Amino acid sequence: MNSTRVFRVPHVVIVGGGFGGLSAARALRNVPVSATLVDRRNHHLFQPLLYQVATATLSPADIAAPIRLILRRSRATEVLMAEVTGFSLDGRQVCLADGRTLDYDYLVVATGATHAYFGHPEWEPLAPGLKTVEDATEIRRRFLLAFEAAEAATDPQERRDLLTFVVIGAGPTGVEMAGAMAETARRSLVRDFRNIDTSTARVILLEGGPRVLAAYEEGLSDYARRSLQDIGVEVRTGSIVTRIEPDAVYVGDECIRTRNVVWAAGVTASPLGKMLGVPTDPVGRVMVQRDLSVPGHPEVFVIGDLAHLKDKRGNLLPGVGPVALQQGRHVARDIGATLRGEERRPFRYVDKGSMATIGRRKAVLQAHQVQVEGWFAWLAWLFVHIFFLIGFRNRLLVMVQWAWSYLTWQRGARLITGEVGSELAPPGKPLGTVDRAQRPLSEGRPAARDAAVAEAQGQVAPADAEGTGWMGGDRAQGSSPPAG
Repeated sequence: MNSTRVFRVPHVVIVGGGFGGLSAARALRNVPVSATLVDRRNHHLFQPLLYQVATATLSPADIAAPIRLILRRSRATEVLMAEVTGFSLDGRQVCLADGRTLDYDYLVVATGATHAYFGHPEWEPLAPGLKTVEDATEIRRRFLLAFEAAEAATDPQERRDLLTFVVIGAGPTGVEMAGAMAETARRSLVRDFRNIDTSTARVILLEGGPRVLAAYEEGLSDYARRSLQDIGVEVRTGSIVTRIEPDAVYVGDECIRTRNVVWAAGVTASPLGKMLGVPTDPVGRVMVQRDLSVPGHPEVFVIGDLAHLKDKRGNLLPGVGPVALQQGRHVARDIGATLRGEERRPFRYVDKGSMATIGRRKAVLQAHQVQVEGWFAWLAWLFVHIFFLIGFRNRLLVMVQWAWSYLTWQRGARLITGEVGSELAPPGKPLGTVDRAQRPLSEGRPAARDAAVAEAQGQVAPADAEGTGWMGGDRAQGSSPPAG
């Protein structure tokens, strides 16, 4: 009598398609398992360059790639676009929003972090953070709309309010965002409006601590502050935000009138961490063991920003991409070791350094005892970010956009998306009915506008052509790689 033995391949469910989840999925290609990667979005997003989408240097598609495309060579891996609503660790199941469940032998949770408003959820619609494509395009929309509304405004105070931009939080995201905003206003938009001088826009960076880039050595932090101030950013440390309103930010009793606020002050763990029903820290990160597994459930791993794990010196591992990438690969190796009957190894993070860009040819790099600032750090920043971008197409497009921005100071993605309504209309008047005669000639740039009109009518001779800012001149320092 013939008999056939059927061997079931272990099934791994990965929740989250960020750096950690994608790293685990790719590393499992060499492990005899089947895998399902679940994410509520169909794309992987390169978050370190998201601020360049928010400031119109890059388009969302330049820094995102379809997860199915990335994993198409991993024949044993399935991609499922769905939202996870819970877990049954005892039943080894993942619950989905549509009622389905996924059985697993091993579970990897890598859902990252979201914005933290320190007990003030009402601030979120007034001060968007920067974690998703939608966040970036909304910030870009508000940023560009402010200039359009200022162009149409007749009241000087209203113009000043519209052209005041506040960034809360002076970590790498806040520093890069503030620098990019200042550069856009002072260099990229300066020739495009007739009734306002965009170079007079105020960019204010608020930090509650004593210095910017607090995770870096003090010398690099001081360099970053000086570089920001050189491009016109108002850096205010020791400034605790106490209230945010639609038209103002309050620092103690001081009122900063603005209609454009960006939040870069803190994050909290994804709510899925608490859904696991295991111990978490005060911000929701799961307390994992040295091998990144959950206590009492060696088949469940938590990685990336969602994991609470300290290094050998007792310092909490930072919530950055390299940590998640290394943890994803480590978990895949540990699953393979378990299947072979081998002992798991504890995770050890190899810190290769940190870097942040402040402006054109201005950046800081810190790697152990090595500290670099300026031109070389900026080149290293460019190279590292191109290297870690996923996909040849994205690398090529980003390099082209950076080169174009570097040579021309222009931003290639200045699209205002979504419905444009009353935010563009001056008080009491719809857009397009502004009485130009009510504007004094000293406001904005009407003198340049009037000269252009007179020249077109043949009343004056053309002036000598001004430089276009290609390669020479006194350039402000921005924060995007090509232009910053």
